[in-house]
Amino acid sequence: MLLHGLAGHAGEWDMLAGNLSSRYRVVAVDQRGHGASERHPRDVSRAAYVADVIAVVDQLALPRPVLVGQSLGGHTAMLTAAAHPGLVHALVLVEAGPGGANPDVPAEIGGWLDSWPTPFPSREAAVAFFGGGPVGAGWAAGLGEREGGWWPRFDRDVMVRSLVENARRSFHHEWGQVACPTLVVLAQSSFIPAQEADEMLWQRPATMAMSIPGTGHDLHLEQPEILHTALSDFLEGIA
Repeated sequence: MLLHGLAGHAGEWDMLAGNLSSRYRVVAVDQRGHGASERHPRDVSRAAYVADVIAVVDQLALPRPVLVGQSLGGHTAMLTAAAHPGLVHALVLVEAGPGGANPDVPAEIGGWLDSWPTPFPSREAAVAFFGGGPVGAGWAAGLGEREGGWWPRFDRDVMVRSLVENARRSFHHEWGQVACPTLVVLAQSSFIPAQEADEMLWQRPATMAMSIPGTGHDLHLEQPEILHTALSDFLEGIA
């Protein structure tokens, strides 16, 4: 099961899913408040996001899935694996970790979302705004056309509220409760501080970890083929 990050969408995983689908059943989810899911969910707690993962697993009868998540999606995957150890076969965190208290995060993310010049006049304009290339295309693909332009398929305030718990505390306790095989994939220009990555490996030394050169936070868009190779090798190693 593939879980996108904050303000993202399931389509970010299209290339990786296509590569994996020859050997695995692959499910990518628009999480609550994102994409084609409910735009204004009442509950955006971490527990609610985890409950959605469990609901999809149950609805689709997925037998002990591997959870792969990027950024906030990785955080959700981690919490799911911690709370439901018998449910998850393995965990892959892409640019994600336990985090730490940072009360400025909601305002920073809100400011970033406010900087989007919506509506974008065209998909091409959005691609350019988001930096061009596969990253720009990936973000632009999450927009929807309506009312004379291209708009986000999420509500700005829902995104900010989704980060409230992460801003208040770290989740290192939950990270320590993860019992399944785990792969952590970080970017060269990672959002995860080096100290946090070191603490993760100290706390769970059996964790496999790697860094992909020349990448940023959206490495799943920048280098999906390298991520596919890393994920395939990891899955073969734990089969």
